[in-house]
Amino acid sequence: MSISTTRGDGGQTGLAGGIRVSKADLRVESYGTVDELNTVLGFARSICQNPEIKAWTETIQRTLFRLGSALATPPESKKQPPVISAEDVAMLTELVHKIEAIEGILSDWSLPGAHTESAAYEVARTVCRRAERNAIRFIESGGVVKPEIIAYLNRLSDAIWLFGRLIEFNAGVDARLRDETKTEPKWSRAW
Repeated sequence: MSISTTRGDGGQTGLAGGIRVSKADLRVESYGTVDELNTVLGFARSICQNPEIKAWTETIQRTLFRLGSALATPPESKKQPPVISAEDVAMLTELVHKIEAIEGILSDWSLPGAHTESAAYEVARTVCRRAERNAIRFIESGGVVKPEIIAYLNRLSDAIWLFGRLIEFNAGVDARLRDETKTEPKWSRAW
């Protein structure tokens, strides 16, 4: 059996359960962007030297396969979609709180590019935000998506951002957007 079926040559693809839709369908755009996110996270993981962040990333990637499959399964499908649970969201929330608790980790907005590994996670964060926007666009067009999917993507972008900060922090890299001459409160406008 070949992965090249030629069935998509006309611009359609099959959803879970065999339903055919346009490759430009918002559902396809949603799960396609989750696939892109998973790939970008895989690259970030492949260059990351921190074993703990690597392990967290791999766990997240496995969850993203379920999340993408859930988005790819329409309600009329005979196949039951995988579930993204409140526990999946809670795991990310706990991870965010764990990293935030490190003294000095939240010093300011960061300027991407100060460290290669961190920059890879910054790219993943922006793809995550696009995946979230695409899923919301799909919902607003009438698509049905479990609320935990949006919550997971929202929390995930926070966790990915913090992975970058933790990498920089551990490497002694200062990637703060503002220098000491700025006296505004932390997280205020930096310009």
